[in-house]
Amino acid sequence: MRESGRGEAPLADRMRPTSLEHILGQDKWLGSGGLIRMALENDHIPSLILWGPPGCGKTTLARVIAAHTRNRFESVSAVFSGVRELRAVVERAQMVRNTEGVGTIFFVDEIHRFNKSQQDAFLPFVEDGTLILIGATTENPSFELNNALLSRCRVVVLEPLSEMALVTLLGRALDDPVAGYGERAVHLEEGVLAEMARRAGGDARYALNLLETLVELTGEAPGRKLGVGDLEKSLTQRSALFDRAGEGHYNLISALHKSLRGSDVDASLYWLARMLEGGEDGLYIARRMIRFATEDVGNADPQALAVALHARDAFHFLGSPEGDLALAQAVVYLATAPKSNSIYEAFTLARRRAAESGYMPPPLHILNAPTALMKKLGYGSGYRYAHDYEGGYVAQEYLPDALRGERFYQPVERGFEREIARRLAFWQRLKNKEKNKKND
Repeated sequence: MRESGRGEAPLADRMRPTSLEHILGQDKWLGSGGLIRMALENDHIPSLILWGPPGCGKTTLARVIAAHTRNRFESVSAVFSGVRELRAVVERAQMVRNTEGVGTIFFVDEIHRFNKSQQDAFLPFVEDGTLILIGATTENPSFELNNALLSRCRVVVLEPLSEMALVTLLGRALDDPVAGYGERAVHLEEGVLAEMARRAGGDARYALNLLETLVELTGEAPGRKLGVGDLEKSLTQRSALFDRAGEGHYNLISALHKSLRGSDVDASLYWLARMLEGGEDGLYIARRMIRFATEDVGNADPQALAVALHARDAFHFLGSPEGDLALAQAVVYLATAPKSNSIYEAFTLARRRAAESGYMPPPLHILNAPTALMKKLGYGSGYRYAHDYEGGYVAQEYLPDALRGERFYQPVERGFEREIARRLAFWQRLKNKEKNKKND
C-alpha cells in the first residue's frame, strides 16, 4: 500500500490533469470551438497570457498545451528568474529551432513580477516566433504588462472553479488508486466534499490540500466516517483572497464603495470584512468612507461625514481588531443613509466653469475698500449687509457678471437636502420679487 504524504509530491500536484478532457471549469476555452482547443487541433499555438485567480489551472493548462504539440517546453518563475535566465532560454530555443526546426513554448509563471526591462528582453523573440510565450498571472495584464507584449498575445481569462467542479475534482482524488486515495479506506460523511468546495472559493489547489490534510491527520482511524467536525479540527484558517498591492485591492474597495452607494448594508459589511481579513489597512478604508460620505451622501445627511470621521479616529485610537467595529458601524450608517451626489456634481461643474472662464473679477459691490482710492473706484459701492434685512437675506449678485444666473448646486428631494431645496426656493422667490420690482 502506498504511504501517502511521505517523501512524495503533494496531492494537488499528483492530481494535476494531463489532458484537456480532465481540466475542469474552463469550457469556454477548452470546449468545442474554444480558442485553445482549436489551436491544439491545428497545432498552431499563439502566445497566450493566462489570467485568473489562484488554483484555477493556469500552470496545468500550460503544461497540457505543451504536451499536445510538437514544441519543446521551457518554464521559469518570474519570482526567481532574471534577464540571465531569459537569455539562456532564448539561446536554447534558437538552437533547436535552427537545428531541428522545433519551436519552444516558454511558460512564465507570475509573469507580472517581471519588470519592464525583463519583459522587453524576450519581446523580440516572441515577435519573431523563436518563443511561444505562455504567461500566467493573477493580476490584470493591462496594468502589469507592457502594451507591446500584450499586443502580441491573446489574453485568456480563466474563471475560478465552481463548487460542482471542485466536488468532482475531490471525488476523483478519493477514487484514484495511483495518485489519490483509491487504495485507502477513506469514508466521508455526506456533505463534507461540498463543504470543502465551499471553503476553497474556486481554488482547486486549496481544495485538494484540504482533502489531503483531512485524510492524513485522521488516518489513524480506518473505517470511520470523517465529517465536517473532523474538517474543522484539521483546517488551518485561510486568509481571504486579497492582494493589498494588486488589482484585488482596487476591486474590493470598488465593491465596498458601490455596495454603500447601492444602500446594500449586507454586501457592504461583507466587503469590509473581506478587506480587513485580507490585511487591508483600516485607515485606508476609513479614508475611502470619508470620501464616500461627501461624494455619495453629501447634504442628504450631513451627519454622515461626522460619523465617518469619528470611525477614522476610533480606529486610529484602538487599532485592529477592536477598532474594526467602528468601521462596521460607519459602514452600516453610510449604507442606510439617504444618498445625494449633488455636492460632487455642483463642485465638478463649478470647477469646470472656473477653469473655462479664466480671470473674472468679483462684482465691485462685494469687494472691500480699505483705501480712499478703492472707494473712489467703486469698491464696495452698493453692497447690502444681509443681517440688516428681514430673515437675514437680501437679493444681490455675487457671481461675475458673465456668470450671472448660473446654478451649480441642484439638491435632491432626499434627506436633509429637501430642507436645503426649500430654503433655496424661498430665496429665489425673494430674488424674483425684487427683480420684478425693479422692472416695474
